[in-house]
Amino acid sequence: MKNFNIINRYIFRELLSPFFISLFFLTFVFLMTRIPEITNMVVNYNADISSVGLMVVYTLPRFLEFTIPMSVMISILLTFMRMSGENEIVALKGAGVSLYKLLPPVLLFCLSGVLLSLWITVFGVSWGKLSLKTKMIEIAGSNMDIAIQERQFNSKIENILIYVSHVDMSTKIMKDVFIEDRRTKGIVSICVSPSGKLIRPENGQIYTIRLYDGVINQVDINEKTVSNIEFGSYDINIDLNSLNKVNNKISKDLDEISLVDLVGSIRSGIKDKALLTEALMELHEKFSIPFACLSLGFLAFPLGIQAASLRRSSGFGLGLFFFFLYYFLLAAGWSAGETGNYPPIICMWLPNFLIGGVGVYFFVRNAKEKPVQLPGFVRKAGLVLKQKFARKI
Repeated sequence: MKNFNIINRYIFRELLSPFFISLFFLTFVFLMTRIPEITNMVVNYNADISSVGLMVVYTLPRFLEFTIPMSVMISILLTFMRMSGENEIVALKGAGVSLYKLLPPVLLFCLSGVLLSLWITVFGVSWGKLSLKTKMIEIAGSNMDIAIQERQFNSKIENILIYVSHVDMSTKIMKDVFIEDRRTKGIVSICVSPSGKLIRPENGQIYTIRLYDGVINQVDINEKTVSNIEFGSYDINIDLNSLNKVNNKISKDLDEISLVDLVGSIRSGIKDKALLTEALMELHEKFSIPFACLSLGFLAFPLGIQAASLRRSSGFGLGLFFFFLYYFLLAAGWSAGETGNYPPIICMWLPNFLIGGVGVYFFVRNAKEKPVQLPGFVRKAGLVLKQKFARKI
């Protein structure tokens, strides 16, 4: 029993180093995708360094939600690939240690990842998204430019949607402007103009968007009438103090509210079926993604072990394949769930059960000293596809 405990502690310690390295590297790569946006804000919208730093911090929970399960899988895969390559697994088997006895440190490590990821999804993600939204509104409140970004549908202003194909940051002249204004209850005004200009106020927070030679299509929802107005010059005034605020409070989306509020909203009975489905998807996502640490980690264990009998690259290749397969299934689940045709619980949890089931299948084969490989029908299908592509080439 003493030797067994020593082995457990040794394996658990070996898992920590690649986990933290992978977590740092993957999170850094995700952050790099935000560099163009951050640079744009600093150069064009005069955002100070402290604000940029805070926005990076607020973005981290959303990245960690995905990089933690990734890192758990990679660390287990690399650790057991190394142990297999250095014949440590063979030595343990020779000493009478079965693969089942090597499971406790792996499961403990996976469960630790589940708890860490669960804390991120339950508390960190909603806090980060709401804090980022608040900071963006604060920056936009001092600079209207950030609310008008070219080639994007900007909805940072409550009840106003703005699209601009091009903005000259020096002159504030805009081209191909589309504005949907819903600030008047029961009336939707859609303004389309080939050009416009953003006019800064000398004092106060009311900006003016001046449009030239455009058209206004005004829809009265209550009267069910439509009017068309052509104009030479038309001003739209925007009060930045009302940015995304309802009753002086920042409006929150479903992914920006706490778990308690989300559950409360669902229990109170959301009449809109689409909104209820989205709320249920958000609720299940908060728990299903953390448990990916368990399914992906358990799958990585037999894939790493197989390096003792097969080429090392084969185990790593299969690991990458299932790694991307999980997130493909998760994205597909979101798409299917949003249609309302499938229960959210199935859409969000099915990837975990599928990947976990494959992990159990591979583990049992390894325990019986059989090589890890895909089922026969999958390998045959892959061979057929390979032959077809080879003929085309």
